[in-house]
Amino acid sequence: MLVLAAEGGTNPLIGNLIWLAVMFAMLYFLMIRPQQKEQRERAEMIRALKPGDKILTNGGLIGVITKVDDLSIKIRVAERVEVEVIRTGVARKLKD
Repeated sequence: MLVLAAEGGTNPLIGNLIWLAVMFAMLYFLMIRPQQKEQRERAEMIRALKPGDKILTNGGLIGVITKVDDLSIKIRVAERVEVEVIRTGVARKLKD
């Protein structure tokens, strides 16, 4: 590209725009797309929570879901101790 620009064959602005497009495409495929995929998987996990699932909250509590509402869930963290947590406060679902 630089050789052609030096000879006057093409405009150097076009070469710069091509490199900018290539860099944006790399950024999209290496950073943005994987993050969107992770967000979709997390949203699906939160939607699929049901009573009996063992979870870890963002605050570090480990418990078993006893009740699921639209915005919150109740988890049993100890014998006769239940805590209500916002659904988005669930970090991950644990294996039994």
